[in-house]
Amino acid sequence: MSTPVLTAAAAEPDEPAASAEQLAPVMSESAEAESSVEADDAPSVPRVRRRGRTTLLIATAAVLGLVAGTCAGYLVQADRAPTELPSLSQPVVAQAKGPGPEPLSAAQDHRVKTDGDLRKLLLPRPKGAKVPDWAPERDGWLDLAVYAGELEHSDRVFGDLVTAEFRRAAGVTWTVGSTYNASVRLVQYRQEENLSASDQAGGWDVDDTSSWPVPGASDGMVYLFKPERKAGYLPLYKAQATASRGDIAMEIWIYDSKPIPKSKIMDLAKRQMERL
Repeated sequence: MSTPVLTAAAAEPDEPAASAEQLAPVMSESAEAESSVEADDAPSVPRVRRRGRTTLLIATAAVLGLVAGTCAGYLVQADRAPTELPSLSQPVVAQAKGPGPEPLSAAQDHRVKTDGDLRKLLLPRPKGAKVPDWAPERDGWLDLAVYAGELEHSDRVFGDLVTAEFRRAAGVTWTVGSTYNASVRLVQYRQEENLSASDQAGGWDVDDTSSWPVPGASDGMVYLFKPERKAGYLPLYKAQATASRGDIAMEIWIYDSKPIPKSKIMDLAKRQMERL
């Protein structure tokens, strides 16, 4: 009679089946692992940030604050009493007593000299010189018509002098011998709109001349003209000097039948400018 053989399975005792509570942690871990795998495998999607709402809120608050401030300021001003304006009639100020300040000297105020007697600023006649009968000045003065009449194209020059705000003119004329004569003019302008003195000093027709600047005068010039020769007459030589100082234009002419040295007209121009 054979002995029966027992297998390992049959030899081991039956183990109890796992309960649901014991399987719950295992199932949870398995689910988390699967979800993590799915999350890793899934493509990443960027989050869209919503914009504009914060900026709108700030702008709205600023507008409301501005409106509220304006209303508050208006209410505060409306509650205040109106400010009285000062009276148009002011009390009479008593005049100060005692001596006033001394007037400025000619060295301190140029107009003290030029607003005075313009004739006193003219060069004196040389010793031995004579006053010709045809001298245009009367008592040292030349009015607008007389001064314009001494110049070429006097009708046009008259209008130009009016436009240039002519004020007054003083002059002196003398002769030495039978052919030499000289004239000095000081012409003053109002200069309310233009620097007429300087414009007039440089506005002469001085073509075909030799010229030199006058020392100490920014626009001063001396001219020697070519002689004019006419049949039956002695040659006529002419020298001219022009310059300005402030509102006064200086003009000097010398005529002679023989050449005029540059030193003579230059000396007259320098001495006349020193007196201004």
